[in-house]
Amino acid sequence: MTVQASLAGNGRELTIKVDGRFDFSAHQEFRDAYESMAADVQSYVVDLGGTSYLDSSALGMLLLLRDHAGGDGADVRIVNCNQDVRKILTISNFEQLFKIQ
Repeated sequence: MTVQASLAGNGRELTIKVDGRFDFSAHQEFRDAYESMAADVQSYVVDLGGTSYLDSSALGMLLLLRDHAGGDGADVRIVNCNQDVRKILTISNFEQLFKIQ
């Protein structure tokens, strides 16, 4: 499992890419990916294109990111989900909280 973070859009969009299993072992690395960035980040993209597995702790980490980004007014998109990951997000009603593409 690896977590990579990169800035785009003049430092206003942070992309966090998770490869492999997205579970509790990624907690600190995922959190560091967004907490260590400058405060002027306005939108977040979580790229799950390389994610093979997602568990309840990963769902919690996504909720923590959403809170960090501003809660209900946050611009957080989850992109490139495979069918299994998308199903977990759908069952968890994350489509109500995030833009899933």
